[in-house]
Amino acid sequence: MPTPDTVSFGYEEVPAGAKTAMVGEVFSRVARKYDIMNDAMSGGMHRLWKDRFVRRVKPRAGEAILDMAGGTGDIAFRMEPSGASITVADINPDMLGVGMERAAERGIASLVWSEQNAEKLSFPDQFFDAYTIAFGIRNVTDIPAALKEAHRVLRYGGRFFCLEFSTNEWPGFAQVYDAYSHHLVPKLGKLIAQDEDSYRYLIESIRRFPPMPAFAKMIRDAGFSAVKVEPIMGGLVAIHSGWKA
Repeated sequence: MPTPDTVSFGYEEVPAGAKTAMVGEVFSRVARKYDIMNDAMSGGMHRLWKDRFVRRVKPRAGEAILDMAGGTGDIAFRMEPSGASITVADINPDMLGVGMERAAERGIASLVWSEQNAEKLSFPDQFFDAYTIAFGIRNVTDIPAALKEAHRVLRYGGRFFCLEFSTNEWPGFAQVYDAYSHHLVPKLGKLIAQDEDSYRYLIESIRRFPPMPAFAKMIRDAGFSAVKVEPIMGGLVAIHSGWKA
């Protein structure tokens, strides 16, 4: 069980001060295989979920948007055609490196890339119109601190959107996916990326993430209003949103 001095790292309890570096090592190892990792964990569905997520964000020309934990660019590339000014932030330089390479391959030069810790952003108060984070919040050591930082850097009227794996509530399906993810995904990680342990952590981190009502309360506690939850596939993933009023 966690104590005031420990946090979860998958199914392990580790010193709170050690988790950030441990997570960083995982993502440095998987950066080059990140798309394959997401395909393995979602059966390829993550691409459709991200499309849906960006439709909910509704990026617009002239807006300033922070895409946190967005290192490889998946969300930013989807928002870029809107004409919004997008800053892609990630704590991991290896993930940012992959994203910048992918942007260059696509001929996209309008994105700003920034190495940032979600818990201690360097941006001024009320700087962005929207804050997005997709499949990143569960890897943050201090989630309430990250949510408060999201609230701080948003302008009044700004919107927060989070896409994350959650707790599936469909009878039967939850058990099938649980067996698939726990047993098959790490094996795929070993086969494809020669890294079973990183993939095992990523699956375990999903299981340790708060269920939808609990995470929605955390968002409200950070100061957001009109908090909504949109389950996808019975809560396998969910889009959480809120406004800074």
